[in-house]
Amino acid sequence: MTEQKFDSVWDAIEDSPAEAENMRVRSGLMIALQERIKSSGMTQAEAARRFGVTQPRISDLMRGKIDVFGIDALVNMLASAGLHVELTVAEAA
Repeated sequence: MTEQKFDSVWDAIEDSPAEAENMRVRSGLMIALQERIKSSGMTQAEAARRFGVTQPRISDLMRGKIDVFGIDALVNMLASAGLHVELTVAEAA
């Protein structure tokens, strides 16, 4: 058995580099939203009203259900949370 090494968990579990990169971006955006909700002390209902989504959607976010969120939706929620998204593009390792 040979040992494989990956740059991230997404590289290990996704079928292509493109899918891994998409998951990496979505997970980073979700973590930022989760941290904002926790640090502000908002309830899920309050976060839902502020972000313009439903409370079950916030529940999905807080439980890390990454497969139900697209990048666009996450960026919109971050903007509603008063956060700014910055993008860096670099050569792949």
